[in-house]
Amino acid sequence: MTEKKVTWLELFYDLLFVAAVSKASHVLLHVEDETLSIETLGKFVLIFIPIWWAWVGQTLFVNRFGQDSVSHRIFLIIQLFFVLIMTASLSVDFDDTYYSFLIGYIGLRAMTAVQYHYAHAKEQGHLRATARYFGTRFWIGLAISACSLFFDSWVRYAVLYAGIALDILLPLTGRKILLKTPTNTHHLLERFSLFALILLGESVVSILAVLQSSTWTPESVTFAALAFVLIIAMWWQYYDNLEKKVDKHVQTAGQTIIYGHLFIFLSLCTIAATIQLLFLNKLHYELMVNLFFGSVALYFASTTLVFHVYRHKQHRLGIFQLSLLAALLAGLYIVDRVFHVSNVLLMGEMALFFAVYAKVTT
Repeated sequence: MTEKKVTWLELFYDLLFVAAVSKASHVLLHVEDETLSIETLGKFVLIFIPIWWAWVGQTLFVNRFGQDSVSHRIFLIIQLFFVLIMTASLSVDFDDTYYSFLIGYIGLRAMTAVQYHYAHAKEQGHLRATARYFGTRFWIGLAISACSLFFDSWVRYAVLYAGIALDILLPLTGRKILLKTPTNTHHLLERFSLFALILLGESVVSILAVLQSSTWTPESVTFAALAFVLIIAMWWQYYDNLEKKVDKHVQTAGQTIIYGHLFIFLSLCTIAATIQLLFLNKLHYELMVNLFFGSVALYFASTTLVFHVYRHKQHRLGIFQLSLLAALLAGLYIVDRVFHVSNVLLMGEMALFFAVYAKVTT
């Protein structure tokens, strides 16, 4: 398979999307009475999914059909304008900015659908069939989501996400068609890993927020140092796997990468927010432990799945290794639920887990 390079415009495109993800992640920092409500967590997920899917839709088009041509640049630049509209609309009071958010999202997805029609006119064979499949069916989800304008309250969101859900399911229902035009695995992994790298930067920003929110005491410096170790271990585990263990020439529809990274990205955002919440003692202890361990468990499960599918067979983890990691995480969780440990110790435990995870998997 020929390697496909990520273009500078794609990287610029990512930066604007990361700004949207960052605003969505700040929803998790809105804590009232030491409680992060289910409603707030749900709002974060529901804001995050359209952002993720809009980015994925364009990424997949570029992966199969994209060329660094003038027309392609014009399409992406127009999309960047809609990204700005969508990003500016993100807030905790989502109802007040819903219409501008919908304009941004519909504009983004419509431009991707138009690009598929454009590709359909130029391509032949299986690529033409793939372009026709997406170019015709994406409009159905867009039409459903656009109808949310005619509703209020929870019905509005139900209609919006019904259209988004249909969009997300299309690659799965069209898997037989897509297997005839497999993704460029090298390019796809590079795109998703670059986005993950920028999201890791959100955790670094959280460390800076920790240091800036208090005087530099031994406790705050130790906490920040352990959080930094945790982030470095996450980086080490993810990118060493990517460079040394993964077969980038496998030809698939790329769906494990696509859908697995939804949960990787969600967990990265949640871990970044948890670093700040943990240091500032904004949550009840039990809720804090559940949130932190839940985020880490989600990251562990999703990265394990993605890398297992694409690893060279001789590098795949065995039952013993997976059981060891799961037992370590579960053991730390039980200890922390039985005994009230300090925030510094809790951060140290997570740094230890990720250090072991990196060692075992790389």
